[in-house]
Amino acid sequence: MSNDSRNETLQARRARLLGPAYRLFYEEPLHIVRGEGAWLHDADGRRYLDAYNNVAAVGHCHPHVVEAIARQAAALNTHTRYLHGAVLDYAERLLTTMPADLGHAMFTCTGSEANDLAMRIARACTGNDGLIVTRFAYHGVTESIAVASPSLGQYITLGQHVRTVPAPDSYRVPPEQLGVVFADGVRAAIDDLRAHGMRPAALLVDTVFSSDGIYTDPPGFLRDAVDAVRAAGGLFIADEVQPGLGRTGEAFWGFQRHGLVPDIVTMGKPMGNGHPLAGLAVRPDVLAPFARQCRYFNTFGGNPVSVAAGMAVLDVIEREQLGANVRKVGEHLRTRLRHLAARDARIGDVRGAGLFVGVELVDDTRKTPATALAQRVVNTMRRQGVLLNATGPHANILKIRPPMVFSEAQADLLADTLRTALQATPITA
Repeated sequence: MSNDSRNETLQARRARLLGPAYRLFYEEPLHIVRGEGAWLHDADGRRYLDAYNNVAAVGHCHPHVVEAIARQAAALNTHTRYLHGAVLDYAERLLTTMPADLGHAMFTCTGSEANDLAMRIARACTGNDGLIVTRFAYHGVTESIAVASPSLGQYITLGQHVRTVPAPDSYRVPPEQLGVVFADGVRAAIDDLRAHGMRPAALLVDTVFSSDGIYTDPPGFLRDAVDAVRAAGGLFIADEVQPGLGRTGEAFWGFQRHGLVPDIVTMGKPMGNGHPLAGLAVRPDVLAPFARQCRYFNTFGGNPVSVAAGMAVLDVIEREQLGANVRKVGEHLRTRLRHLAARDARIGDVRGAGLFVGVELVDDTRKTPATALAQRVVNTMRRQGVLLNATGPHANILKIRPPMVFSEAQADLLADTLRTALQATPITA
């Protein structure tokens, strides 16, 4: 059976069994059967450079992580209602990567659960209900968080307690004004909540604004907005599911680039390199009111196998000096992409930090989003063996966030393939 026929058969079976709500990547969906480092292999043995999957933070099927999972699964897997030293060792090690004010860790299975729990804690601490997020944010799929995730689509009705603010668009707002403009949006949201009889419980942001379009600079621009929400009685929740664990290169957590200490930090996907491990870190005084009101229990959150995976991920980041690699390769990649932008005006902006990079495609000097071009580029690159995708409200920003083991040679392959994909697309397209 040919690869095309096999994929058509799998797609038909998938539609019959999983239903229509699921979506696939690319015009020609991939049937992936194996992963290794920054490479994925399909059923016919063709390999693809994965420049998109931050879940496998330290590389697909890293041997040290695989061995840690297998070893613990062969010994014991239970939950946090029993005493178990591994979850304590992991919590202690994880918290040492953060400011000392964040003294407690709580574990879940998904980032959605972590953000859901963070909002419950924020409401209990502040006595308020309002939530402020960016206009095209994604924070999860539980009911309480889906209503604060406008990027899920027009079928999502935002909660009456949710207010959205424009993303800090560093491509269109001068850097010296970015923090002021973003904070003004947060203050307007606070005023609107008050006009409807509510006060903010929290400002919740992904600290690289990945769904909004990847906005990382200048470092520190978040401070005024955080000060504004705290002055109004709310908390600052840093969603580190995507920027965390050294992804930005300059710091272990995205919020650290802004010189801030959040009240709550939520984490997810990359913590276990694909194994379901997520959670949050929180100031003890913020957690105390929630703990007085209810107990917390998650059957699988923080189980011994998951925390073994988490501990192994931290081992790899440290032993393989992935922070340094992210800085070096990320700078190399952005340099290559900016050289390409200098020769092709359709690349309006190259931005990002570490190995989290956005390439904004535009149609003209008015910075009009080039949505159709971005989709053609993404699918052309997939056919040429490099995987990435598009983000932002107009889906015109190429989103590049490979495993942190990405090499300079792989960055060169990505840049060369992007150049070829753009050359294959007429300027007028």
